[in-house]
Amino acid sequence: MLDPALCRRARLARDARFDGRFVTAVLTTGIYCRPICPATPPRESNVRYYESALAAAKAGFRPCLRCRPDSAPDSPAWRGSQTTLERALRLIDEGALETGTLSALCERLGIGERYLRRLFNERIGVSPKGYALHRQCLFAKQLLHQTSLPITEVAYASGFGSLRRFNDAFRTHIGLAPRELRRRAGDPGEGLTLHLAYRPPYAWPALRDFLAGRVIDGLEWVGEAHYGRTLRWRQARGHFTAEHCPERHAFRVRLVLDDLSSLAPVVRRIRRLLDLDADTATIQAHLRQAVPSLPLTEGLRLPGVWSPFEAGVRAILGQQVAITAARRLVACLVATLGEPAGTEGRHFPTPEAIAASDLAFLAMPGARRETLRRFAAWYARGEASDDPTAWTALKGIGPWTAHYAALRGTGHPDIWLAGDAGVRRALPRLGDLDPAVAAPWRSYLTLQLWCQDPVSTTMEPRR
Repeated sequence: MLDPALCRRARLARDARFDGRFVTAVLTTGIYCRPICPATPPRESNVRYYESALAAAKAGFRPCLRCRPDSAPDSPAWRGSQTTLERALRLIDEGALETGTLSALCERLGIGERYLRRLFNERIGVSPKGYALHRQCLFAKQLLHQTSLPITEVAYASGFGSLRRFNDAFRTHIGLAPRELRRRAGDPGEGLTLHLAYRPPYAWPALRDFLAGRVIDGLEWVGEAHYGRTLRWRQARGHFTAEHCPERHAFRVRLVLDDLSSLAPVVRRIRRLLDLDADTATIQAHLRQAVPSLPLTEGLRLPGVWSPFEAGVRAILGQQVAITAARRLVACLVATLGEPAGTEGRHFPTPEAIAASDLAFLAMPGARRETLRRFAAWYARGEASDDPTAWTALKGIGPWTAHYAALRGTGHPDIWLAGDAGVRRALPRLGDLDPAVAAPWRSYLTLQLWCQDPVSTTMEPRR
């Protein structure tokens, strides 16, 4: 439950740490705002607090055009803690109800439609389709504000099949017609530019250095204030560069994509790769209480990989070798089997390409080659689980490989790499630590321990 006194102090101070954790609805204007809204604060008697933009919209309020609540990071508090709900939300965010039916989604979840509807109504207050439509409309609103795409292309990029349906849904969920929000900026020939917000603090130097130590030439590029890479999502191809803008608590993302229907899931993947939705203040407060002897790096984020498949391949190639050796193997794989991307870039190889190759060009033990081919064939057949922690059923993939892929490939917040060499070296300095006390944030504890271990900056974590 929200604490009104705490919310009041946060909105009056415009405290960015609370951005995304609640919204402020104003009775006299009928709008809702982020806690950091620059407008003159309303009287407390005219204010109501909601845990999410969706809850405020359901109560009849529309988003503020000045602070744009649609650009705030998602709050983990209202997403719920049940595994089924979390997975359903993730699949819907990836477009499961834009390209498929509710029954197909329930089949993937292994539950009935009635149970899923009840779960959504009890935990979020709307139906699964209502949630999906609201997400689509908020993403469309972001495109209308930040890009020069024509409204018909905005509708298409947001997952709507017709302009009429887009206009009706947008007016219902946002309270305005799309044309009332139209702001033109930029050159569509140069791609799209979006600002993706996060909740501070954000330890960009730590994330940048981690990614730079594992960057693959042609696939990725890292600079003082940016990270970028080529990307593939289903049939779409493109690339992005995310530049850190600490003064705005956001990344400015320049994105080129050849199929705008894939824009929304691509943007969500970029958010996950950069771990923009983490509430690091809450996570670190929990870790300080659980492990008081551990000095923490403020704002540490999980270093993501584009897909679980790519994370799995990197983990297999990195088993029991130095980071430099693992990096050479991945670079060799990308250069040999990756599709060209532009004049110099490469895409990460597809499961089909890896499964069809004998991988003789990779200088590593034959058993590991077979593990990689087996893993790729498993993915190519569509049999792989979307939860990497279940990959241990495949010969050659142990707990470290599966858990490492879950941490980096899906952003799983509660992975404890008990057998990792860097973790084992750091543990004695913490005394008699029970990792269970750090749940549900053990992935962040693992990353904090890697930061404490100088060897882990030159050695890939071991299986």
